Parts: sequence; structure tokens; C-alpha cells
Amino acid sequence: MEVAAQRAALQRRLLTAWTHRGLLAWALWPLALLFGTLVMLRRGMFKLGLLQSGQVPVPVIVVGNVVAGGSGKTPVVIALVQHLRARGLQVGVISRGYGRREKDCQEVHQNSPISAVGDEPVLIKRNTSASVFVASRRLEAARSLLERYPETQVIVADDGLQHLALRRDLEICVFDERGIGNGFLLPAGPLREHWPRPVDLVLHTGNLAALTGFKAHRAMADHAQAADGSRISLQALMLSSTKPLLAVAAIAKPDEFFFMLRAKGLVLDRTVSLPDHCDFSSWSSHDCRDFTVICTEKDAVKLWQRQPDALAVPLLCTFDPAFITRFDALLSNLLMSRSNSRLSSHNGHTTS
Repeated sequence: MEVAAQRAALQRRLLTAWTHRGLLAWALWPLALLFGTLVMLRRGMFKLGLLQSGQVPVPVIVVGNVVAGGSGKTPVVIALVQHLRARGLQVGVISRGYGRREKDCQEVHQNSPISAVGDEPVLIKRNTSASVFVASRRLEAARSLLERYPETQVIVADDGLQHLALRRDLEICVFDERGIGNGFLLPAGPLREHWPRPVDLVLHTGNLAALTGFKAHRAMADHAQAADGSRISLQALMLSSTKPLLAVAAIAKPDEFFFMLRAKGLVLDRTVSLPDHCDFSSWSSHDCRDFTVICTEKDAVKLWQRQPDALAVPLLCTFDPAFITRFDALLSNLLMSRSNSRLSSHNGHTTS
């Protein structure tokens, strides 16, 4: 766990360096120029048809970002899928499954091994009950999902804004309060590609909107959840816990999780920050036997295997009404367009 903590500290230092154009950023700037050239060449090859992109017969919504280091995409995906299902639509989700060891295409179940499918796809499955598929190539995941669930009307891609091999119909770019950081491309800055670039919707998950766009509100739930699905209110936890609290987070910004716990009135005796997507392979429940362990939902799907008495505190995401109105309008147009296209094809006509 000490090695993981050191990696997390290094990760945080790099994220800090990306907030301004300091000595480290300028030292890495030549590499950023090379990276930018490669990005433009790749995009150009797709435009010229030298690299092929594929399309599926239902609208594809990509929820991604241009900034490395995490910006709250997965809670946005979960909230978006829940909204679509509330509208009565059949929704599927695709993902690369970051950090998984397998490379094949797989359907994700609530009890799928994290090593095989990744932590975030399991979290999405547990929170939405939507069909979820993972694959290194998102086009393969989308086609497999539709083959298994042909009634699917919409596919949401968790990440993949830069995955041009899959054609998309609607792009949502998610930012947190960092905005575009120092404005440099990787590795001198946080940008995966140049910004601004055309997208359909910009969504902010941070407390301060760094750029023009819509707002997503993130709030911590008032309860914690055990591995068996039972819940305890945070207020009851404060009153009933006979052990000091240890909070652990293996996410992009663990300090934000700890801050939100304290804002709920919890007194944290210890905090442990680990690298994003850490698999907890070095975690020992024996070292924590004198504590009540609290973690994020994303961490819980892995931590419960080693610390079954850990408690997960969910993070809830809601959208401004203006975002929902605009999103629903765009999606309705897409669904109508696809329906008309299928009707024309059925009648023996082609659309321009």
C-alpha cells in the first residue's frame, strides 16, 4: 500500500503542474508539440478515409473529456442513463473498461470480476441495470450489445471522445473546475487534444464553471451502503460507530471525497489516497481492523473483495433543467432522423 500511496502522490504532483505553465510544463512542451502533431495526423487520416470508422443503427452518445485526470464522467453517464430509462428508452452502455486485464469483448454483470471488465462498467451496471459491454474497440462493444439486445434504442459511450473509430451522433464534453488547465497538450499539460473543438454540449461538474456550458451538480448521499446492500445514514454512522473512521479513495481527486465527507459532519481519523483505478491488491484488512472503513462507490466494487465490512458513500449527480431540455431536444431529433431513415430504407428509398 505504501508504493500505491507514493504513486498517488506523484499523480497529484503532476496534476498540480498542469494547472500553470511552470518550469516542468515548459520542459515538457516539445513533447507536447510532438503529441499534438500525432493527434492531428490521426484525425486527418480518419477524415481522408485512410483509417476507417464504423457506424451502428442507433444513436451513439459519447460522454467524454479533453482533459486527463478525471472530470466526473462516470457519474454523468449514470445520471444520463437513468434519465433516458425514465423516458422509457432502452439504453445500452459501452466502455473500454479502463484497467481491465482482458482484451476481449464482454458483457458486464453486477458480479463481473473487476479484472475482466473494469471498475466503472460494474458501477454503471449496478446503478442503472442497463446492458453494459466492454471492449478495446468500442465499435465492437456497440455491435455486440446490439446483437445481444436488438431492442436497444440508444447507446451511451462512457469516455471515447478521441475514439474516432466509432461514429457518434452526440458529443458531451465534461469539465471540472480545472477547465483546460495550463492549455498545453500532454504531457506538458492535461489536454488530450486541442481545445476548443466542436462538441454538442459542454457540461461542468465542478463548483466553478471554468468555461461556457451547462452545470451538473454533484452531491454526496446522506447514507452509506454495505456490501449486502443495506444502508446506514451518515448521521446514524456518526452516532453509532464505535471505531474511528478511515476514509480511502482511489479516484482522480481523493481530497475532494474527503472534503465532502467532512462537510457531512464525519470526523475522519485517517485518510488514504491511492492512484485512480487502484485494484487494492496490496490492501490488507488486517491493518484496518481497528477502523470503520469508508470509501467511494467506485472503490467499493473492488475493496469489498478484501474489506467486506467497508462502507461506500454514493455520489449523486443531477443536471440543470436547461441541460435536460437541450439534451432531450437533440436526442429527439436524432431518434426521429434514424426512424425516418429506417422507414425510407424499408420502402426502397435512400436518404441523402
